[in-house]
Amino acid sequence: MSPAATAAATSANEPLLLRHDDHGIVTLTLNRPRQYNALSDALLGEMQTQLDAIAGDPAVRIVVIAGAGQAFCAGHDLKEMRARPDQAYYRDLFQRCSRMMLAITQMPQPVIARVHGIATAAGCQLVATCDLAVAAPMARFATSGINVGLFCSTPAVALSRNVSEKRAFEMLMTGDFIDAETALRYGLVSRVVPADELDKAVADLARRIAGKSAVAVAAGKQLFYRQRNLDLSAAYDAAAEAMACNMMAEDVGEGIDAFMQKRPPVWKGR
Repeated sequence: MSPAATAAATSANEPLLLRHDDHGIVTLTLNRPRQYNALSDALLGEMQTQLDAIAGDPAVRIVVIAGAGQAFCAGHDLKEMRARPDQAYYRDLFQRCSRMMLAITQMPQPVIARVHGIATAAGCQLVATCDLAVAAPMARFATSGINVGLFCSTPAVALSRNVSEKRAFEMLMTGDFIDAETALRYGLVSRVVPADELDKAVADLARRIAGKSAVAVAAGKQLFYRQRNLDLSAAYDAAAEAMACNMMAEDVGEGIDAFMQKRPPVWKGR
């Protein structure tokens, strides 16, 4: 189901998170369109459950995260948060959100954000956390907590790992929106495509990655994030060990043989 085709309103009986499976590509659609897909307690729980299940499912090759209605994700549910003015609750909420973001980074499958509308605060954090992000021209991004007196501390973690320090700090301190082309220039998204080509662009990207060796993709994602936090020498040590281990995979032998024999490889996934 395309997010663009999702109904603009959600009844009490509709799921907060929609899942669609298509030949190894899973699309998770945040389904609170009236609330601009704000991350309520319940929606965070649904996301965590699905991400944990997907991470252990070798049949899933790629994950796409999308939003129903006009927005991608407006961050945390401020109304729900305001109704529970308790520091222990807030600590637990932000820890659970951080765990969900970490699950995206730590799962073996690449995750693509499909961004067709606004992505603010924790919604912007979600875009920054995903491995790849494809945006439509009308998408807008902001870490807007500062406008209500709340510095976007947890979104700052993901944002500052995508965007240069000064650009990230300006976004965090002003709360101003940036458009899709600016987000592309900043490095927050990987590409911007016309709105009517968004679904095709996301699907094509997902299929291209799904066609690679699952072993190489999973090992590559793990090493990519691990080496970023190491000094240069340690990063090369980790990368060399990762490549040596990767070389022992059956898929590598098949891939090299196929290359030399000028035929498509048949991945074993082991």
